[in-house]
Amino acid sequence: MIGVPAGRLRAGLVTCALVIASGIPVFAAESYPAGPVRIVVGFGPSSTADIVARLIGRHLEEKLGKPFIIEDRPGNSSMLAMEAVARAPNDGRTLFMATVANTLNPARMKSSFDLGKDLQPIALLGVVPNVLVASASVPVKTVGELIALAKANPGSLTFGTSGLWTASHIAVEMFNLKAGTQIVSVPYQGGANQAMTDLLAGRINLMFNVAASLAPYVSSGKLTALAVGQPKRTAIMPDVPTMEEAGLPGFDVGIWIGLLAPAGTGPEIVDTLARASNDALQQPSIREALKAQGIDVLGGTPAEFAAFIRNDNRKWRDLLESTGLKE
Repeated sequence: MIGVPAGRLRAGLVTCALVIASGIPVFAAESYPAGPVRIVVGFGPSSTADIVARLIGRHLEEKLGKPFIIEDRPGNSSMLAMEAVARAPNDGRTLFMATVANTLNPARMKSSFDLGKDLQPIALLGVVPNVLVASASVPVKTVGELIALAKANPGSLTFGTSGLWTASHIAVEMFNLKAGTQIVSVPYQGGANQAMTDLLAGRINLMFNVAASLAPYVSSGKLTALAVGQPKRTAIMPDVPTMEEAGLPGFDVGIWIGLLAPAGTGPEIVDTLARASNDALQQPSIREALKAQGIDVLGGTPAEFAAFIRNDNRKWRDLLESTGLKE
């Protein structure tokens, strides 16, 4: 190399050899990140989004060599956290752990921010499947039997939900729309736990809830799992059919989770984070930890995640307009 002293060249080659021998990925040696990185979560500690952020953040910290700090900032169904990250500098030092709430809420009410436009998708990490279950007192074993029973007795069956505008409430409206039924939605101010108590006691008939919470009751026979509310079966309940398999195509109310950065973040930073995030999803320890929480691993490129967000925005807008739920 012209103009480089021999001693300095040898030292540089030795350093490169040590880096390669250490097994450190190439992206860990790049300049990003220059300091600590925050991953902002729109829900509280021990929420599903918080759990995923900590698992992925720990791996990013190991791969990229800088602290990844999880900051829980609950409020307005994760919209406050989304807005805070959208306003942050686009240097890759502030990231956002988004969920379905960040496409569902803007579809039902006016919002100053759009997830797909004001933030840069990095990686779609996983989905928490919602499963349709029936109380043991309801004489159905399949979605087809439920639809027949509901049509024969309009307005007599009840769906418990964790509150108005929640994913479980929207799932009920989607089911009624696609199945042509009139099952009554019963919102619980105490959330999913209160609804589950009444479901197990037979005071309500049906519920959509996350698979991990339902699995023990389904195994014991206290609840009957009818279908998974997403396009693919879930690892935690592999024998339960999807809604499409049960006769309702296009039914998807899974609670997805993904990582984003402020819009305008450089492609090199986005690519680095995407590769490291997808690498995390391939680690057996992380996959097992996610499965234990009832989270199905996804992954993919920033472009694929961007397309997913566009489709999710459109899905919720169309559903809310067709059901008259849009504010």
